[in-house]
Amino acid sequence: MNKDSKIYIAGHTGMVGAALVRKLKKEGYENLIFRSSSQLDLTQQQAVQDFFKEEKPDFVFLAAAKVGGIMANNTYRGQFLYENLMIQNNVIHQSYVQGVKKLLFLASSCIYPKMAPQPIKEHYLLSGKLEPTNEPYAIAKIAGLKLCENYNLQYGCDFISVMPTNLYGPNDNYDPETAHVLPALLRKFHVAKTNNKESVDVWGTGAPKREFLHVDDLAEACLHLMQTYSGNISVNIGTGKDISIKDLAGMIKNITGFSGGISWDTSKPDGTPRKLLDISLIHSLGWKHSIELEEGIRKVYEENFF
Repeated sequence: MNKDSKIYIAGHTGMVGAALVRKLKKEGYENLIFRSSSQLDLTQQQAVQDFFKEEKPDFVFLAAAKVGGIMANNTYRGQFLYENLMIQNNVIHQSYVQGVKKLLFLASSCIYPKMAPQPIKEHYLLSGKLEPTNEPYAIAKIAGLKLCENYNLQYGCDFISVMPTNLYGPNDNYDPETAHVLPALLRKFHVAKTNNKESVDVWGTGAPKREFLHVDDLAEACLHLMQTYSGNISVNIGTGKDISIKDLAGMIKNITGFSGGISWDTSKPDGTPRKLLDISLIHSLGWKHSIELEEGIRKVYEENFF
């Protein structure tokens, strides 16, 4: 990519899209194209076709998606499957039709089998059953990366996919009904501290382990791969380190300054027992994360709650 290349960031108002915009601007890329969801509904085929025909972007970062945590994934199952399939199909196909030079598709580590060996290597994809609570979202994301792979094979496109681990950072979703675990816990502990509550209720047993990546690190990795990588292997992006939900809750409790207790609601689902990515490939391609978890959470808390 050149500094004057026309770059479309789909989903620029979301956490990942906004991080990509910050990174691109910081690196001197100024010819950036945006459309809000009210200006362009990516689920509408004709609208996306007209947009690509008019703008003709050189490069595309496909970060637009319908996303959420366990509750949202399990509640809006049909909506998550339909909307993500439509967004992906429209953007990827029109990128091919209008001759986009390169596209990067954001998939997710949740597309791996629920009981995949740890750490999870890229080739474990489709080797076992998915986690039931997020199966519709995972199927949509698998379809997206396979669409990129097969457009490369049939049409000679240069479309790549990445599989980030669990993300957090600026522009995250703190809605208690739809948020992922880390922002949901930040909100819970902050509200509990503010209201002088005696304890915080947390879903599950606390035993599952999760890996977390600051979204600014993800943006840096995506730009690095867009500049240096082509291929049909969907690249894992993570830190190579995980933490139990119990320890994460303790860390967030300390960061927020909450002095009460923690009550574990074991009637609620834990989800996948462990989900740690093997990041050997992206390390071999010259990228490594720079923001450690506690440092990143402290920064997010200070920026969002004070």
